[in-house]
Amino acid sequence: MWIISETKEGITRTTTVEAERLKLVSENCITKFLQQQDIKLVSKDNFGILDKTISNLEIELAEAKAAQESIISGVPISEEIEKGESRRKRKYFMVVGINTAFSSRKRRDSVRATWMPQGEKRRKLEEEKGIIIRFVIGHSATLGGILDKAIEAEDKKHGDFLRLDHIEGYLELSAKTKTYFATAVNLWDAEYYIKVDDDVHVNIATLVETLARHRTKPRIYIGCMKSGPVLSRKGVRYHEPEYWKFGDKYFRHATGQIYAISKDLATYISANQHVLHKYTNEDVSLGAWFIGLDVQHIDDRRLCCGTPPDCEWKAQAGNVCVASFDWTCSGICRSVDRMKEVHRHCGEGENALWKAAF
Repeated sequence: MWIISETKEGITRTTTVEAERLKLVSENCITKFLQQQDIKLVSKDNFGILDKTISNLEIELAEAKAAQESIISGVPISEEIEKGESRRKRKYFMVVGINTAFSSRKRRDSVRATWMPQGEKRRKLEEEKGIIIRFVIGHSATLGGILDKAIEAEDKKHGDFLRLDHIEGYLELSAKTKTYFATAVNLWDAEYYIKVDDDVHVNIATLVETLARHRTKPRIYIGCMKSGPVLSRKGVRYHEPEYWKFGDKYFRHATGQIYAISKDLATYISANQHVLHKYTNEDVSLGAWFIGLDVQHIDDRRLCCGTPPDCEWKAQAGNVCVASFDWTCSGICRSVDRMKEVHRHCGEGENALWKAAF
């Protein structure tokens, strides 16, 4: 209740007092508001760091759980995993797994002759840049047979294979992809894990710079996102026996020629590989594993440029492609014969990789 004096002087004095009170209240409100804004800014800056810290703890928990299960079940940890313990002490930026098959020796040689550094350069890439590149392959149904021995001889010569505990087969690509990520994340402590086919051209430095832009995000899934009709008719390529689960069209997912995932997601696959369902198509399987998670899908069309003249024009315009292939062939058509041509017209140059800052 306001008490107002009858005199003008009283009114003046009372109004002045109230004005002072209002001023104090106003100043307090402004101060509190500014403090709240400061807190919001600090929270926003630190949110990404805190989120990543929590993710790292989850990763360590998953690794400890896997080791405990190995001890309880009596199944020894593989020799490669044991060797990987020393590697894990060092941090890597990315692991690039090139999916290949027993029959693809010429494809592998075309990659070695173009965008994949060899010998001392590859070792330097690992030591100085923290970049691991390996051809990824499992074993034949007859373990130790002629196919496996051929890969062993090739690996002895080049030393650029990652051998998986997986039986190779055309319809087993979803299982192979799952095993690859689970194996790679246990061998190398990297920020990113990439899968690429052996008939795709890749500019490694451009890939590095692209991924480096997303380092503050803990769970990312990068590729050329696509959707398309679910093929329910038997006998057609990419037929999906479980078509009824999807409706008429697939959800958005990265095309299988090349994609990258962050460490958190690779660890998630490793920790849950026994319960992750495999669909016929590997890229659909990967997308399905992430669809219900708090994952940031990044659609980057530089990961799916066409072969010359498309990637060549883009390179001349200063927009170098990360990866190039032909959609009609799900890779570079006749890649053994054309990989050098694509590299000559669309490659970023050998020095780009060593100059890359990230």
